[in-house]
Amino acid sequence: MVPILSPALVRAGAAAPAVSLPAPALLDLPETVLQFGTGVLLRGLPDFLIDQANRRGLFNGRVVMVKSTDGGDASAFARQQGLYTVCVRGVEDGRPVAENVVCAAISRVLSARSEWAEVLEFAANPALRVVLSNTTEVGIELLDGEDVHAAPPRSFPGKLLAVLWARFQAFGADPDRGLVIVPTELIPDNGTLLRGILRTLAERQALGADFLNWLDTANDCCNSLVDRIVPGRPADADRAALAAELGYQDELLIMTEAYRLWAIEGGERVRRALSFAPADPGIFIQPDINEFRELKLRLLNGTHSLSCGLAVLAGLPTVRAAMDDAPFAAYVQRLMLADLLPGIPYPIDESVGQRFGQQVLDRFRNPAVEHRWLAITLNYSAKLRLRVVPTLVHYCRQFGAVPQYVALGWAAYLLFMRGETQDEKGTWHGRLPDGTPYPINDEQAGYFAGLWRASAGAGAVVAGALQNSDLWGQDLTALPGFAASVTQHLATLLARGAGAAVETLLDQVGAAPIG
Repeated sequence: MVPILSPALVRAGAAAPAVSLPAPALLDLPETVLQFGTGVLLRGLPDFLIDQANRRGLFNGRVVMVKSTDGGDASAFARQQGLYTVCVRGVEDGRPVAENVVCAAISRVLSARSEWAEVLEFAANPALRVVLSNTTEVGIELLDGEDVHAAPPRSFPGKLLAVLWARFQAFGADPDRGLVIVPTELIPDNGTLLRGILRTLAERQALGADFLNWLDTANDCCNSLVDRIVPGRPADADRAALAAELGYQDELLIMTEAYRLWAIEGGERVRRALSFAPADPGIFIQPDINEFRELKLRLLNGTHSLSCGLAVLAGLPTVRAAMDDAPFAAYVQRLMLADLLPGIPYPIDESVGQRFGQQVLDRFRNPAVEHRWLAITLNYSAKLRLRVVPTLVHYCRQFGAVPQYVALGWAAYLLFMRGETQDEKGTWHGRLPDGTPYPINDEQAGYFAGLWRASAGAGAVVAGALQNSDLWGQDLTALPGFAASVTQHLATLLARGAGAAVETLLDQVGAAPIG
């Protein structure tokens, strides 16, 4: 019978050679982190990185998780005493990565609903110095009628303020007992937003001037950005195969890609508290993290948005399939590094941008991630406006030229948006060259269906779409040469297909690798 992952198994070293086990001493480290959330992103990135730092003696602390919702079953955490396996699969620096790591960062899990007194007791622990959270994008919100003295408060900010109030009562206004708070919710300026809500709640609850001053001066609420694909629990058949490979059963096992990024905004006090940062090159602590947000938005997200329609039209269903197609892979690389990187409307160090771009290309090549291009076309128009228009405009103004890979991607978008039929639910469908229909899940689908029907030729479609400032926030026909380039690429797509359009552009502009 295959054993279950447990501290006894770790202490006995009873796992297959393919598993990296923690040293038994790591199971006895003090609890120094309070974490709101038990989800796979937290376990696959921050908790994993804390475990890696503990192995190197750089942090020496474990995490107390707070389960804030009633959904899901936390009993597996109790059975395995917080241990779980992270199976890392992907590509890094062009080489395949396959690692199995037993993470020992989690000490215990507390239920906010039934064990709130224990949470507040931990809040008064002198060893506590860091708070982490991932409560989804709607978790950081200000609720009317919130009571921080409830057991527990309803919202995450209410619960966090109750923790801070308990700590203030235990230690008074001691500036050395403040906490470094790092929300990882995928919201721009998440720390700034959370800090504002905490202060508003404290004022509404009349917690006093001394507490407000301590809240402001002794605690750091850091903006952060996390990026790692963590698919989570694998399918049952895959879990059975992994159990045979690992030598034990693990109910909490998760899969992650190799790439990881955790950018945290802060100064020296934050750096001292987050002493795990030197353990991994994917962790950055610096005064301004907008560089990382821009790189992710413009290079990763922007490349996805400009490539998705072209890939679907070319008959390449997944990102991995596209990267296995040599001409399309060359297009993706040139789009990202020759057009989008120079066009980022934010000062970016060239070497940092090139390195980030190469990491994105590794992620696109990951055989363990099945990312379908059609899914990426969801809300296509809004994504182009947010992710690409600022880069396009900056590039045209900076260089006085048209970014041709962007122009081809834009032409493919216009062709993809040519809705020909509408189903009973109101969804428009386009049609591939072989006649296969595909859904157009975009708020502008009806507009583009009408534009294609009313327009005489590619040039009219391009002109009508680009000059629509309601779509883009400005008239894109004002960019010299852009409409003409998009029209030329659209004509090639209509006459010869997506694959030929890619190869034609590569022949004209060049397909040599960059960087």
